[in-house]
Amino acid sequence: MKKQEVYEYLNRRGIRYEITEHEAIFDMKAAAFIDQPYPEADAKNLFLRDDKKQNYYLLTVKGDKKVNLKEFQKNNCLRHLSFAPETDLMDILGLIPGAVTPLGILNDRERKVHVFLDRALFAAPGLIGVHPNDNTATVWMRTEDLKGLIEEHGNPISITAF
Repeated sequence: MKKQEVYEYLNRRGIRYEITEHEAIFDMKAAAFIDQPYPEADAKNLFLRDDKKQNYYLLTVKGDKKVNLKEFQKNNCLRHLSFAPETDLMDILGLIPGAVTPLGILNDRERKVHVFLDRALFAAPGLIGVHPNDNTATVWMRTEDLKGLIEEHGNPISITAF
């Protein structure tokens, strides 16, 4: 799904959302310069795979957090993790670097990516800001709605503290 298809998908499911259009941003440093209506709801996404190149993970955390991968692996009983290559990102989620988003799960036909959502994103106001499979916009929605979309799509999902 491309950006417009994501909007149509959200509309068909009756999910309320707001859109902030902006220049393409490729990392959290650039996101800091975008005028955002809900900066406390900004999310950072990491697309990872294990050392056997068999299991894929998408970590979605509050934008201001740092993720300790070794601690994450240990806490979740996972093999050694590293960033998945760009080719895997495109083949599995249909995304380019800088546009990684949990909405990319909608392109995961094999439902092979396990999503980990930061528990902190569910705290008040319960909003999350993610790209609509394109890094020239941010979609603001209820975190619960995003969780429901991922569950409905069939990807494994875990809510965890980072």
